Amino acid sequence: MLPEKLRTFLRGPVHQGNGSVPHLPSSPPVRRPHVNGFSSGELNQVRQSRGLEQFFSYIRDQAGLSLLDLGGISQENVSFITNLGHRIYSEDFLRTLYDSFGDDVNNQLNPGQIEHFLNTNLMHHDEQFDGVLVWDALEHMSPPLLTATVERLYRIVRPKSYLLAFFHADEKAQAVPYYGFRILDCNQMTVSQRGVRQPAQLFNNRGLEKLFHKFESVKFFLTREHLREVIIKR
Repeated sequence: MLPEKLRTFLRGPVHQGNGSVPHLPSSPPVRRPHVNGFSSGELNQVRQSRGLEQFFSYIRDQAGLSLLDLGGISQENVSFITNLGHRIYSEDFLRTLYDSFGDDVNNQLNPGQIEHFLNTNLMHHDEQFDGVLVWDALEHMSPPLLTATVERLYRIVRPKSYLLAFFHADEKAQAVPYYGFRILDCNQMTVSQRGVRQPAQLFNNRGLEKLFHKFESVKFFLTREHLREVIIKR
């Protein structure tokens, strides 16, 4: 198990934005044995990922890059990325989102609270990162908070850098699982379900293009689990 604050691992420092990680509130009960292809509590599903393959293909021949992982500190992700010669910074963004705002999406509407949250969790220098593993954090946000978060992500990545984000493709889903992602290889990862929640909003391809309209390009891959993997180029 990793220590609470992991400062240096192999060739690159690992930074966690919030020190100790608060407890994530439990999910509301959902009476579904399966949600979007994963049973409740099902762990360690190994799957191929075209989005992950694309993300690493863009940095394959480079070294010394700075990458941000919003899924929290993971031994597998730290090992894989630092073995490629890059630095990794980690934040458990979804956990701190619910710790800050609770379960009610209406709590995410206050501009002052939004600014405080982003200054606490994404307080990085402009153009600091060469890529961000966003995973599935963004569909749990109200429109004002989501817009502000995407704007902040735009600021902290360098031009021509890439983001990898996951969104559920079922636009009518009343509840969706949220996951932990552990990198096994450039095109393979382990997906573990952390819980099930009501999404703040769901997107089709056009909606995602509008959300990332300031970025240079948006590319989609649809998986068998009804997850839309999205590569966004700054």
